[in-house]
Amino acid sequence: MDRGATRATVRRNWWLFASLQGYDRSWLRPDVIAGLTVWAVLVPESLAYATIAGVAPVVGLYAAVPALVLYAAAGSSRHLVVGPMSATAALSAAIIAPVAGADGGHYLTLTAVLAIMTGVAGLLAGLCRLGFAAAFISEPVLKGFIVGLALTIVVGQVPKLFGVPKADGDFFEQAWGVIRHLGDIQWTTFAVGAASLVSVLLLKRWLPLVPGSLVVVLLSIVAVSVFSLDEHGVDIVGHIDAGLPSIGLPQGRTWRDYYDLAGPAFGVLLIGFAEGLGAAKTYAAKAGYEVDANRELLGLGAANLGAGLSSGMVVNGSLSKTAVNGTAGAKSQLSGLVVAVLTIVTLLFLTGLFEQLPEATLAAVVIAAVIELVDIASLRRLYGVWSHRLGSIYGFAARADFTAAIAAMLGVLVFDTLPGLVIGIGVSMLLLLYRSSRPNVAVLGQEKAMWVDTDRHPHAEVRGDSVVVRVEGGLFFANADHVKERVEALCTDGTRVVVLDAETMPFIDVSAAQMLEELQDALRRRGIELRIAHDIGQVRDVLEDTAHDGVHLTVFPTVDEALADSPGPAGSAE
Repeated sequence: MDRGATRATVRRNWWLFASLQGYDRSWLRPDVIAGLTVWAVLVPESLAYATIAGVAPVVGLYAAVPALVLYAAAGSSRHLVVGPMSATAALSAAIIAPVAGADGGHYLTLTAVLAIMTGVAGLLAGLCRLGFAAAFISEPVLKGFIVGLALTIVVGQVPKLFGVPKADGDFFEQAWGVIRHLGDIQWTTFAVGAASLVSVLLLKRWLPLVPGSLVVVLLSIVAVSVFSLDEHGVDIVGHIDAGLPSIGLPQGRTWRDYYDLAGPAFGVLLIGFAEGLGAAKTYAAKAGYEVDANRELLGLGAANLGAGLSSGMVVNGSLSKTAVNGTAGAKSQLSGLVVAVLTIVTLLFLTGLFEQLPEATLAAVVIAAVIELVDIASLRRLYGVWSHRLGSIYGFAARADFTAAIAAMLGVLVFDTLPGLVIGIGVSMLLLLYRSSRPNVAVLGQEKAMWVDTDRHPHAEVRGDSVVVRVEGGLFFANADHVKERVEALCTDGTRVVVLDAETMPFIDVSAAQMLEELQDALRRRGIELRIAHDIGQVRDVLEDTAHDGVHLTVFPTVDEALADSPGPAGSAE
């Protein structure tokens, strides 16, 4: 691709409403249906998540409208739905409650301030192109994180499905709370929830073109109205204030409030970015397109800034609503704009309709949306990436990807969202460092004029007076001693020359170059000469530069030439 084409691609990728560029008219119907379906889920969810954040239910709707529009303008995902979510709502409550105390008005305005500062943090991170930080979150970590988050969402919805109290604490404490209250099941509520869940799953399987979630929501509202289910113990959403929010900075706040919440805002941003990026990547992979991490930061930042300026709360990419959007057939962010318009209509005219929605039906719709994201098959595949050879080289770190995924999943289930993500990333990085510190040092032999690993090619010929080795990885300070010990252990009393084939070494640092000098001296005392073959690229540069510091290694273009004038007994391969 020439530079002009590259610049054109960059400009196109940075247009506003990028997912609507080149819009295909055939996408209109699925986008509208997906928007209707997401709207049916987003409205009651937003009401519920606002209560988790400790504010009035309608605040969730206030936040949803600007979040949907601004993310569609600035984000890069065609499917991601941005709005209030349980993880960031709970984090918002944990941040604001100690500061606001019992002052309800102070609490409400600080909630909006936190959303504004999260938005500013996201915009700054996006403009500074800090999306590269997403590269440190591996796909297995994201997979484990999503599975853990999906399980947490499911267990949080089960009490609504059964009509029992919800327990506080982590996943296991909440699950135990459900088990302890199984004798207290409200059977009418359970019947509504179970019927809703089964209906959504059956419609999704057998009639995928039908917006099952929307159908079930409307039928449940009708059932409440016709049979007065709310008088028989079925909890419903209840009263919702009508009207649009005021726009602007929260009244009565000082710059000190913004400053105090700047630090916590980055924690909220990290959680929102991780969950949204995971959901965006999941559905981008299914649809065959790429998401831009920097645009995701900008989109998340713009969405939070808009939510805060609209008297709302923090928002982020929603795993559950994105699942609803994707399974309903969304093709672009037009579905999100449809949701925004319908939410405005809801605020103005339809709040009374959703007041009759059973919470058990809402729980069923959420569970049906996220259950497919509990991808145990992917974890099983990660576990299967193992062999006896990998096990012999790396030991417990041979299943590094599986271990990191499980660490992220358990971290979310036990310690909550942000600690779980940090644990997953930390374990992933530690395993990477461990494996890097113990690279495989392969012994090479000749087979059909090629130098190959004798473990993989047991019939390859080796010379009795020489040892040819290959380090499978870069050679640097963390693994230099391991490589030195391994090479020394391979030498016998009959060894006269050691050849290090550097062709597969992408880099070497000064510490490793000094180690080679120490290895050369140690081998020379045993009557063995160390030689280097194939010093290419960075390895050659570093070895040449360190030669001025006393490191003098004999270098040959090929392994064969390094062995041609071997100081030991002459002879061909045995």
